[in-house]
Amino acid sequence: MGGNLTKEQRKLLSCYKNLSSADRSSLVAFAEFLASREMPEVEESLPAANPTIIPRPADESVPKAIKRLAKSYPMLDDVELLHRCSALMSEHILQGRASCEVIDELELLYKQSYEHYQNDNK
Repeated sequence: MGGNLTKEQRKLLSCYKNLSSADRSSLVAFAEFLASREMPEVEESLPAANPTIIPRPADESVPKAIKRLAKSYPMLDDVELLHRCSALMSEHILQGRASCEVIDELELLYKQSYEHYQNDNK
């Protein structure tokens, strides 16, 4: 199996193997976050002007919350939110901030960003 891996994959696996259990969990959570912010293929039609809020499930992870909120607010520019979402994700992973607090703040961030979007598009 090792022969089928790219140089980057082998390097990442080597780093992963040298981490503590807690750091491995943090690395996986950060990888999930990075994967969640990938842009879906652009559709021909413009996103809906009104959000379709997807309810927050119990025990949601921070990366999944970002993905859910991005789907709830497709009209918002992910690039503008990326910096603030990344900062909150870092607080969660690196500083141990509780996921429920971070998700609450992410929801507020998306709601405020939508309000700015509405004001800018009047």
